[in-house]
Amino acid sequence: MVKRIISLAMISLVASSAFAGGYRISMQGQRQLAMGHTGVAVIGNAETMFFNPAASVYLEDRFNFSAGMTALVADTKFQNETYNWENSTQNIGTPFYVYGSAKITDWLTAGLAVYSPYGSAVEWDRDWQGSHLVNNIDLKAIYFQPTIAVRIGDHFSFGGGPIYVNGGVEFNRNLSRSMTDESGNRTDVTIEAKGVHAWGYTAGFLVSLDEHFRMGLNYRSEIIMKADEGKAKFNDVPAFGKDMFVDGGIKASMPLPAELTVGASYEFNKWLFAFDYNRTYWRAYDALVIEFDNPAIGTSVNPRNYKDSSTYRLGMQYAANDKWDFRLGWYYDESPVQDGYFAPETPRNDSRAYTGGLTYTFANKFAVDFVVSYLHFSETNNSYDYYMEDGNPVSFGGTYLSSVFAAGLGLSYSF
Repeated sequence: MVKRIISLAMISLVASSAFAGGYRISMQGQRQLAMGHTGVAVIGNAETMFFNPAASVYLEDRFNFSAGMTALVADTKFQNETYNWENSTQNIGTPFYVYGSAKITDWLTAGLAVYSPYGSAVEWDRDWQGSHLVNNIDLKAIYFQPTIAVRIGDHFSFGGGPIYVNGGVEFNRNLSRSMTDESGNRTDVTIEAKGVHAWGYTAGFLVSLDEHFRMGLNYRSEIIMKADEGKAKFNDVPAFGKDMFVDGGIKASMPLPAELTVGASYEFNKWLFAFDYNRTYWRAYDALVIEFDNPAIGTSVNPRNYKDSSTYRLGMQYAANDKWDFRLGWYYDESPVQDGYFAPETPRNDSRAYTGGLTYTFANKFAVDFVVSYLHFSETNNSYDYYMEDGNPVSFGGTYLSSVFAAGLGLSYSF
């Protein structure tokens, strides 16, 4: 029982569980977000460094830069009518990006992308009904991606490069549904892992069939995040547990799954239409294995059993004139979480997003981008069935309803 109690506290270590469950933030470029976060077959600005580095070699100017930040507000409501439980949480995130590219020759471009696809927090009321699963979690991760792109003739290009990830997580939950110290304070544990890092890569290609129609593909490899120097700190431990619940270290490794995106775009007159299909290979995350430095706890295996998931994206752009561009988008995102594995640190289900934005370009090729998006998660009645107490599984569930509203500002410059 002790092993299961503590190991469940690690369910979000290195942020993988929360990444999968809805905090993989699709906000890596304001222009492309306004078009439903399409972009694998779009030649726009330096945002191509993320969506498909192969497209960067077609950018018109020699030097291209883009930077932006988004403020998002995520709301989740929880209800269990059987026990008359109600709770809610509202959390704020600020993902950002900085991209730059330089054309070395007519057929070769190099660049660097820095972005934060994972950077959110979830905080429920202290000691709420699901506090044995999570009280709060704070995630931070930054990606560094140097790339090169090569053009072969007028119709084909390819590009890619390594990805370096650096991040951390702080996570808190109560040790059980009822344990307290002698003063009645709930016993909890805080897990902290800093400087967690790993390597992966990205690769893509772009085909321009003619001046109007393009097709693209981009692949991001699976990245194995390893925490070798994590820490566990126990608070308000009762006297009978002080020999067992001793502060110490932990080790764990978890996959950030591979992603494949294919898409097409069609441009004519002042209009641009784009479609992207994303496939995320979450099946790699079947279980979380944790090693505790404390030999009394040992190693624990926690089933997650995620499934591969798909996202379907549509976007359009209208270039009104040399100054103004207007965009709209939509996407449908499938959840990788299967029934019975739905935990409150990942309160999400299948979702639909509605996006829109505009760009104003000044005479010196300096542009300001603005975007808004609304993400609505389907209401779900689900549970997490793998919490163990006294050797028996204890289910925690109810009805979850979540949404995310975001507004972002971006700046672009080329010369």
